[in-house]
Amino acid sequence: MYPVIHKKILSSADDFLGETEILDYRHPEIQNLIIKENWKNLESIESKIRKVYNFVRDDIKFGYQEIDAVPASRVLGDGYGQCNTKANLLMALLRALEIPCRFHGFTIDKALQKGAIPGIWFKLAPANIVHSWVEVQVDKKWYNLEGVILDKKYLSQVQKKNVKQTGPFCGFGIYTSNLQNPVIDWNLNDTYIQDLGINQDFGVYPSPDEFYREHGQNLNFIKKFVFKYVGRHMINRNVERLRNFKESV
Repeated sequence: MYPVIHKKILSSADDFLGETEILDYRHPEIQNLIIKENWKNLESIESKIRKVYNFVRDDIKFGYQEIDAVPASRVLGDGYGQCNTKANLLMALLRALEIPCRFHGFTIDKALQKGAIPGIWFKLAPANIVHSWVEVQVDKKWYNLEGVILDKKYLSQVQKKNVKQTGPFCGFGIYTSNLQNPVIDWNLNDTYIQDLGINQDFGVYPSPDEFYREHGQNLNFIKKFVFKYVGRHMINRNVERLRNFKESV
């Protein structure tokens, strides 16, 4: 669906399986999770990917860290993440299970974040936001795993609020052709939830570390400071309100 623009020739096992500063899969908390969930003992690579994917999608809630380049262990400890930070954790867990994966970087139109990012913070956000998904390899075929971004509880609330929506939907962290039935479950297929918002393709990288050395967050120092200490907390509270919204009877 999207052209693969190689910034580096990816060939060795370390390109797809290596540990990095961000993909810190030997961290005790990540290893303890794998033992607790018994993922290594699952019979097939497909079942391992599905279990890890579902965990990152639903057990790690949709929310915002202060930067994208945070270690996977931190995302796990926080219990929340967005497209880029969830990608960090998903890649680390896959590599810990010796499943080859790579990082694909993009930018997306900020319009799809309207509703999730409220008021002044949406206005302050850059027009094009750094975005990514994980690509996992099974039997020499690569699958795009973008549908991991939103936990099902949050997504279901947006669906309820827009139950009459037909056709493409843009907003609340979503840009998809079918809001009520997006392809977010993995069964040897690509999954997507924001892909219609992509406006620039940076290509594939061995790790998020290499990508962020070239393409960091496009915020100036003042905006980074305000986002870290004020903005993201307000955004996360807004997302939590949306997730737990109950209509008055």
